[in-house]
Amino acid sequence: MRRIAFLLVAVATLASVIAYMVPASGQEAQNSAPVYVTKIPSGYRDWRLISVAHEEGNLHSFAAVLGNDVAIKAYREQKLPFPDGAIIAALHYSHIPSEENNKVFGREQSFVPGPPTNIQFMVKDSKKYAATGGWGFGHFNTDGKAGDEALLKTCSPCHAKASRDFVFTRYAP
Repeated sequence: MRRIAFLLVAVATLASVIAYMVPASGQEAQNSAPVYVTKIPSGYRDWRLISVAHEEGNLHSFAAVLGNDVAIKAYREQKLPFPDGAIIAALHYSHIPSEENNKVFGREQSFVPGPPTNIQFMVKDSKKYAATGGWGFGHFNTDGKAGDEALLKTCSPCHAKASRDFVFTRYAP
């Protein structure tokens, strides 16, 4: 009788453990780290300039590309892949003619940043963002709200085509 009671307790315990682990494993996937940057890194406006960009076509924008200290050091040392902790920001603006400058030049040839359009980030964390080449991508509208997931899904496949660890922008000292 003791053996049967012991066996029933053992089976019940095993069943309880299995029942507990099955839902937990499903929750683990749901609660895993996001593959996108969901928060604007603090202090990014004080980072150093990496380069500037001018994009035509549908974008028709200027961008100031900034890097935190880790990114700047990697750029200066030409270190690839970028180390964990590197963060690159692209501050995008529409561009408009500068009436003041063009009066001086006598023709329309000068353009300046217009209203901001968005801010984009790349955050290097090879463990957290392993599924996207070690980079987390973020896109934020001018109101600080994150871009939708459909937009963010296009970042990694495009950046994977870059020849320097998912990064297109070259350092302009």
